[in-house]
Amino acid sequence: MNLASLDQLWVYLSGNPLLWLLGTLVVFALAVRINKALGGTPLVHPVTLSIAMLIGLLLLADMDYATYFEGAQFIHFLLGPATVALAIPLYDHRERIRRLLVPLLLACLVGIAVAVTSTVGLSLALGARLETVLSLAPRSVTSPIAMGIAEQIGGIPSLAAGLVLLTGSIGCALSPWVFRLLRIEDPAVKGFALGLSAHGFGTAQAFARIGAVAGAFSGLAMGLTGLLTAFLLPLITRLLGLGS
Repeated sequence: MNLASLDQLWVYLSGNPLLWLLGTLVVFALAVRINKALGGTPLVHPVTLSIAMLIGLLLLADMDYATYFEGAQFIHFLLGPATVALAIPLYDHRERIRRLLVPLLLACLVGIAVAVTSTVGLSLALGARLETVLSLAPRSVTSPIAMGIAEQIGGIPSLAAGLVLLTGSIGCALSPWVFRLLRIEDPAVKGFALGLSAHGFGTAQAFARIGAVAGAFSGLAMGLTGLLTAFLLPLITRLLGLGS
């Protein structure tokens, strides 16, 4: 096959949205294999590695995101059913969750307060622009909610989404050492901490590395954090004179 034929083949394939669906799946499978080859280290999370590889691939192919998303939207659609499916392990552990509901709510509120105040305080102290500060504020909730909150309070939704991914990656990378340092053994506590601090990334890690109990509590923390932050953060920023 000569160069002209290859060029024609690429033109045909690049116009087919299923190419990027296949590309996304292949890249993620490769990222998982690389992570396993490195001993499953959380420092090289498969999702983070996939993002980096896909960015490089799109730049190499000179492909814009809108064209890529035509194919990747099929995976994006599955996020909804996957999120709803988190209700199944929650139902399985409903009795324990009911007993611990008050401590879990208090822990969630404290976690939100610490995440928001530390983030806003540090960013203001370092001289960040107001738009950046407001984009950083919802970094500890899952991307769709963080983007909605950022838009509502005057931040930049796309920047908020990127910061959420960074937060999740760092949370997954540091959590094993934090758990060892604090001698935390209870999978429910590990899972709740991961869901609270690392949202979707943490929930995936809780299911994959710790177990179903950790995954259930992580999903609960992710949902509670997103819900409470969506209500409380706009109010807090208005009270502080930061939000729009």
